[in-house]
Amino acid sequence: MTRAITSKLPDVGTTIFTVMSQLAADTGAINLSQGFPSFEPPAELVERINWHLHNGANQYAPMTGIPALRTAIAEKTQRLQGRKLNADTDITVCTGATEGLFSAITAIVRRGDEVIILDPAYDSYEPAIHLAGGIARHVPLMIDANGHDFHPDWQRMSDAVNTKTRLIILNFPHNPTGAVLSENDLDHLADLVRDTDCFLLSDEVYEHIVFDGEPHRSLLSHDELWERSVVISSFGKTLHATGWKLGYCAAPPDLSTEFRKVHQFTTFAVSTPMQHGVADFLESNPGFCDELPAFYQRKRDRFCDLLSGSRFKLRPTRSTFFQILDYGDLSDEPDEMLAKRWTRELGVASIPLSVFCEEPFTGTRLRFCFAKDDATLEQAAQRMCALGAA
Repeated sequence: MTRAITSKLPDVGTTIFTVMSQLAADTGAINLSQGFPSFEPPAELVERINWHLHNGANQYAPMTGIPALRTAIAEKTQRLQGRKLNADTDITVCTGATEGLFSAITAIVRRGDEVIILDPAYDSYEPAIHLAGGIARHVPLMIDANGHDFHPDWQRMSDAVNTKTRLIILNFPHNPTGAVLSENDLDHLADLVRDTDCFLLSDEVYEHIVFDGEPHRSLLSHDELWERSVVISSFGKTLHATGWKLGYCAAPPDLSTEFRKVHQFTTFAVSTPMQHGVADFLESNPGFCDELPAFYQRKRDRFCDLLSGSRFKLRPTRSTFFQILDYGDLSDEPDEMLAKRWTRELGVASIPLSVFCEEPFTGTRLRFCFAKDDATLEQAAQRMCALGAA
């Protein structure tokens, strides 16, 4: 008898990030697709982790995370967002943001619940919703007349909320568009959910990468929103160490309790020496996060300057380490086909925006990661500027 399994995710294939990074590796292309830096984490941080590896920190950590790291997260949150968190009841260390998002969705969403996602949306949200028995409702972000700036469409979001709405997932600073929330946006969101039983899941992994002097406005900073929010962040983005898969969840005690019920059976505990090393580093370098906006803004500005002679249209991104480029003056080819072709022929890999959207995508935009050393950015830009040259 032939054995068969019925897929719980029949419409899910290999993520575009894996596809494009593998294509870049196979063709020798410069990989500006997947969001990881080409430079190393701080040497002091690596040294502290190495010290703990050789000094007994090699067994299970507490399920919620080591106390020193949770305390460091609480202190950072109070300093930057004005929210005083209880390190014991409000903070859980998790295996990267993806695990945190999955555990949060699994803990909150019940069969038949509806979950609002703002498109373009990170591709891990919807599969987790389906596995929890929920139904994803996509609401596109609004694009300004200039064709570059994205914002929440509060009218369409209001139209989407109903008695079945259990959760709204937000991602600001936004991947891939770089959009950020204003104080007015937070107030709109509070108005939207005030008389509902809806919870909020806020993916804030780029919390420390916001440019041009603009602050990151976290749901943690808003009293009314905080009461119903789960906030997920990532040390991988903050510390230039995406491969370490170290993140955290901040939530009020009742939501943290439910989150931990899932987390304990997803990964149980996060790497012990990593946690100790990061806790040491944050204690001795409390201002490290404050330096990140300027660090990445220099890279953003350098990348945009290098492309000034190209036929791409752009507006410097407001956040994250991704720059959206409009290739409409170069081609009318669909973005996914073009991204793959340019990876093979041009030797520069990117991510198409259409993969982040449910509705048919007619734009001519690609996402490029500028978290790279100057030499890599210069080589990539040289190839990109040659496109369409006489």
